[in-house]
Amino acid sequence: MKKGLLYLTGAVVVLFVLLTGCDKEEAEKPSDVFQAYLTDWQQQNFAGMYTKLTPAAKTAITETDFAERYSKIYEGISASQLTVTGAVPPEEDKPGEEVTEISYTYNVKMETAAGPVTFSHAAKLLKSVIDKETKWLIAWEPSLIFPQMEEGDKVRVLTSEGQRGEIYDRSENGLAVNAELPQIGIVPGKLGDNPEGAKASLAEKLDITVDDINKKLSAAWVKDNLFVPIAVVPQESLQPYLDIPGVDYQKKTVRAYPYGAAAAHLTGYIAEISAEQLEQNKDQGYKTGDLIGKSGLEQVFEKRLKGKDGKRIIIADEAGKEKAVLAQIEAAAGETIRLTIDGELQQTVYDELKSDTGSAAAIDPQTGDVLALVSSPSYDPNAFQRGILGKQYQQWNDDPDKPFLNRFAQGYAPGSAFKVITAAIGLDTKKLDPAEKKNISGLTWSADSSWGNYYVKRVHDVNPVNLQDALVYSDNIYFAQTALGIGRDAFTEETAKYGVGEAIPVPYPLKKSQLANDGIQNDIQLADTGYGQGELTMTSLQVALMFSALVNDGNMIYPLLSEDDGAGSAKYWKEHVMSPETAALLKSDLVKAVSTAGGAGHGAYIPGASIAGKTGTAELKQSKGGEGSENGWFAGFNADNPNLLLAMMIEDVKERGGSGYTTPKVKHIFLKTLQLQNNG
Repeated sequence: MKKGLLYLTGAVVVLFVLLTGCDKEEAEKPSDVFQAYLTDWQQQNFAGMYTKLTPAAKTAITETDFAERYSKIYEGISASQLTVTGAVPPEEDKPGEEVTEISYTYNVKMETAAGPVTFSHAAKLLKSVIDKETKWLIAWEPSLIFPQMEEGDKVRVLTSEGQRGEIYDRSENGLAVNAELPQIGIVPGKLGDNPEGAKASLAEKLDITVDDINKKLSAAWVKDNLFVPIAVVPQESLQPYLDIPGVDYQKKTVRAYPYGAAAAHLTGYIAEISAEQLEQNKDQGYKTGDLIGKSGLEQVFEKRLKGKDGKRIIIADEAGKEKAVLAQIEAAAGETIRLTIDGELQQTVYDELKSDTGSAAAIDPQTGDVLALVSSPSYDPNAFQRGILGKQYQQWNDDPDKPFLNRFAQGYAPGSAFKVITAAIGLDTKKLDPAEKKNISGLTWSADSSWGNYYVKRVHDVNPVNLQDALVYSDNIYFAQTALGIGRDAFTEETAKYGVGEAIPVPYPLKKSQLANDGIQNDIQLADTGYGQGELTMTSLQVALMFSALVNDGNMIYPLLSEDDGAGSAKYWKEHVMSPETAALLKSDLVKAVSTAGGAGHGAYIPGASIAGKTGTAELKQSKGGEGSENGWFAGFNADNPNLLLAMMIEDVKERGGSGYTTPKVKHIFLKTLQLQNNG
């Protein structure tokens, strides 16, 4: 019985093995180990991979080092979307008993910081006996990570900077460009016998403190023989720095602003990215230490100007010599942006304004090209590229005139410059007869007793007054009465046609103009708004654009700031804001407003030229009888050749002749422009 039972049991075991295929030889197929290793690899289960290595491989590298090596390489190259696959041919799936070594091919794909990496390689498996058990194991070596790798090699990521795009004016003059300038620095070991004296001399020349220098010298990486950058200086002023012991220089590519303070608020500047900006732009390829636009067009066009860094993933030997390139993305420069701005006109306007506080905008009223946008006082944006601003930055920041404030982007009461629009509305709504002579006696006027102590004041006692007289002598009372005659609703509706309350369609953040804070509330406010006061505010560019309707038969030109916008090809922002007849009449009257001796705009008169313009004096005070300051405006153009329309505002002109302080400056600009045209 026992012998029969033994035969039966053996038969069952044989049958079970045949049905399940679970004999030891089948469980240890090399293809199974190979596929399991690839699965662990794709999942980046490095501990699982390590268990499948031969004893010899484990002797050469610990599990910790093995996992760290893969992890650091993949993290360093920003590996993602890793796939590891391999197919074992059927004829190689069951090697014979005599086979002790076999190789299978695998394929690797991944995305990296430098683009995709793909390769095929062979993994060698060895038949090994461990604890009397036969196993197939991976004969690991560095080439399994990347085929080109050998022991001692390193995987490195090299970055090449994508050059920032540049900004040019209409004549290819640089406004914001890349320039190679000397960067001075200190080699600590060469400071000589009096290092403190050398540092003090350098600090004095740079207008910084010795503490500023010591902060740079105290960086952890600094050594006696290493060059420590301190500041970028102009080439022409380099030599005096080199006369100081320990001071040397290197060439460095930096951002340069050739027009300096004249275009500072327009161009803005770049500086090191802040932690907040880094968080805001975390998916845009920025890293700590990168430069980014901080203001002006550098900030507005940041995405277009920013270059794209190039990256190379290489394998280098122990000596650092490059052996192979795994992936590569070439660096790409940012866009070159060409503006409609005329750099020389920008400088000319700034030279007239720089001793004052104010703003100006110049356009070609026939094409819409924005020729100049100026704010004063200003600052030198090149200072931000020198490494240390020191006392200069503090001086600018504390200056009560606020040189960092961009005034051409701010709104101001336009004063009497707005009377042209009130006149146009009155004419087109038939509420104003230009030939009618109004009887206005004295220098003050109130509508009726409901105004109480409030009154409108004018400068010239002219009586009677028609439209031309009112423009020549800038009569506040005449235009207050005109606004009241038009009526609050019609006045509000008509001014909206001029873009009041809308954003000016240029790629620059400018304050929207406004008619009133919350609508015109009463007749007093309507009267004040009629001659450019009340709560009416607008930028100098808005004033210039409204005046362009006088040149274009009643159409306001569409402003263009860059060639991409279609520079030189005229189109209109607002059509038919006034009739052609009204535009012609007002243009003629504004020529007389400048040419008439004793007129408010006569300071801009140029014999032989038909300058058409309107002054404006905006009062800034808390109450009607109180003290306050005044802003002086002038907006005008050469009626015979209207290729330049200029709107200028200067603050605090009350004790300097009001708008009469502004008109000579405008005259100088037109004279220079006319001279250049004649010479051309």
